[in-house]
Amino acid sequence: MLKIELSTGVISVCSDGQVDLSSLFEMAERNNPKRSFLFVSKVLGKHIPVTPSAMKASHQTLANKIPDQLPEPVLFIGMAETAVGLAAGVHREYTRSGRKACLVTSTRHPVDGELFCEFKENHSHATDHLIYLPQDPQQREQFLNAKTLVLIDDEATTGNTFFNLYQALCAAGISQLSQVVTATLTNWSDNTLGARLDIPTNEVSLVSGSWSWEPKPDAPVPVMPSVNVTARGLAPMAKQQNWGRLGCEHHQQTLVSHYTPAGGDKVLILGTGEFMWQPFMLGEHLEAAGAEVYLSSTTRSPISIGKAIKCGIAFSDNYGLGIANFMYNIFPDEYQHIILCTETPASFIDPKLCAYLSSGKATLEIAVHD
Repeated sequence: MLKIELSTGVISVCSDGQVDLSSLFEMAERNNPKRSFLFVSKVLGKHIPVTPSAMKASHQTLANKIPDQLPEPVLFIGMAETAVGLAAGVHREYTRSGRKACLVTSTRHPVDGELFCEFKENHSHATDHLIYLPQDPQQREQFLNAKTLVLIDDEATTGNTFFNLYQALCAAGISQLSQVVTATLTNWSDNTLGARLDIPTNEVSLVSGSWSWEPKPDAPVPVMPSVNVTARGLAPMAKQQNWGRLGCEHHQQTLVSHYTPAGGDKVLILGTGEFMWQPFMLGEHLEAAGAEVYLSSTTRSPISIGKAIKCGIAFSDNYGLGIANFMYNIFPDEYQHIILCTETPASFIDPKLCAYLSSGKATLEIAVHD
């Protein structure tokens, strides 16, 4: 059992298997009165820098655990913002064996497409999610006629968000579902989703178990920044929505860097918000070329410094929404080259973020997705 004391209470986690929990995650404290603890993954590449090869290994493990011969069409849905890259990675590994599936990711950034439904992530710092219909007619048909739904998130604590999404999809017109699969890095929900659905549910994860929370009655209530915004910002977004929001079936790297790997270089590739999958594929390419690569991402998730979070900075978002974004566990002096990846113009990146990333010995490059 893992037992961690936070300022607001004590979180206890018990695994069902023999997996070393400390190899997969650490705990942190969220600035969120609705839920003040956070499982911070060591293999996700979001809040803790991770090598592309370590991330890919988790993608492969989850994909291999998804049952074969699922009723088709199969629809994958990844949860923004944290699990967008994870969902794409699991989908890529799943389809590499010849199995077919359409991938869609939820988003908090409206795009030019046909909105299908909305749903809530009640405990989140940003509760609202949007689901768009795929642009491609064939993928759209797969989406609307899906018989198997594969839901992907970094962790499941109660199963409520998956249930909210399932209800929203059914209410909007998806009516032929006969099976649900959830794929998460960690699952503490004890099959609560399966108990609430009227169709078979299969849960796969790297580790599963249970958790309990003992709040401190006199603990201060965390103050959460106002980041619950689902709107178009002032910044135009990349025209290539080729990784999830508007449907995806095949994965192709289209993000370009001018960096040429040099022997001994340690490189950080930093995604921004939901823009995580193209940076991952760039990192995978540079790692294969011989660089020591680590991946991480900015986020709108407000987390306290301490426990899993060794350092952090706040700055303005690059979508022109006027909300706070954050970056954690990045020490610029540890890298020779940093590639900041964005799906918005470079002019919308807060100079404060660029100044911090340039404060060490690393050279900073901004890679813009067209």
